[in-house]
Amino acid sequence: MSDLDRGIMKFKGADTPSAIAISSILILGAIVLLLLWGLSTAYTVG
Repeated sequence: MSDLDRGIMKFKGADTPSAIAISSILILGAIVLLLLWGLSTAYTVG
């Protein structure tokens, strides 16, 4: 059992490259969206 099968991702295949890629894209996408939303909210003049 690899270390990636422990923690919150307790399912078989949690350490496959495709599962890691999908989860990293989702996390990074959410961070980018939050940054863009925060910047657009902070600098909105109106």
